[in-house]
Amino acid sequence: MTDTPFVTPAWLAERLGAPGLVVVDASWYLPTMSRDPQAEFLAAHVPGAVRFDIDAVRDESVDLPHMLPSPQAFAAAVGAMGIGDGMHIVVYDGAGLFAAPRVWWTFRTFGAPDVSILEGGFPAWTAAGLPVEEGPARPRAKATFTPRLDHSAVADLADVRRALETGSAQVVDARPADRFAGRTPEPRPGVRAGRMPGALNVPFSEILRDGRLADAETIRAALARAGVDPAKPVITSCGSGVSAAILSLALAEIGRPARALYDGSWAEWGSRDDCPVETDEG
Repeated sequence: MTDTPFVTPAWLAERLGAPGLVVVDASWYLPTMSRDPQAEFLAAHVPGAVRFDIDAVRDESVDLPHMLPSPQAFAAAVGAMGIGDGMHIVVYDGAGLFAAPRVWWTFRTFGAPDVSILEGGFPAWTAAGLPVEEGPARPRAKATFTPRLDHSAVADLADVRRALETGSAQVVDARPADRFAGRTPEPRPGVRAGRMPGALNVPFSEILRDGRLADAETIRAALARAGVDPAKPVITSCGSGVSAAILSLALAEIGRPARALYDGSWAEWGSRDDCPVETDEG
């Protein structure tokens, strides 16, 4: 593996079907995007890809969207997909780069050492004129995935409170600026508009270019505008832990990996009366 988590469509095309390689379609969309990832997968996907749905592989014991499941539940789910120890996992999504970083982060957090992201995602694959497959995922033999959860990579509510109170880490929110400012309502019912007092804002759109991660200079400039010092610890956050992973990916790409990702993100913080909320209106 190289230092970058990305592989090109040409690289993947040369290795499709190789033993020990598994391709994962991680597509997921916000309701406002009006896209159906399952229908799109059935219509066309990278040949041999399996479908990973973050709304299906999640902690069902909490009323928060796509929280990480237990290590045992994750291992059972991905093992049934045919993803096991020692495999090189290549993740992509249909937006170019949106949900794939969340699944990249998830596999890494559960101990998978060899996880890559398809640069440019499925749009880049099709733009290159590479073959696609339709219908359900091809059956793969069940595999054994041994989970090794890195607890330090996952921030919970107490961790975020502590970081904000003590300054031990910068909490950086990847939501759009209007949502961070509280100028637009949250898309989830019962979740207040606004931000955590003391949080910083790097909208994920500022670190993307045409469905790909922006170059290092653009990433550093976006961090600087927001007052983020990448040399100091960062906890990434967003609406529900998806675009936060784009920010975590960007920090890793500039050699400054985030300390952790706040899994509950604003869906948790904004729905709790005991969590203070700030807006531009006061």
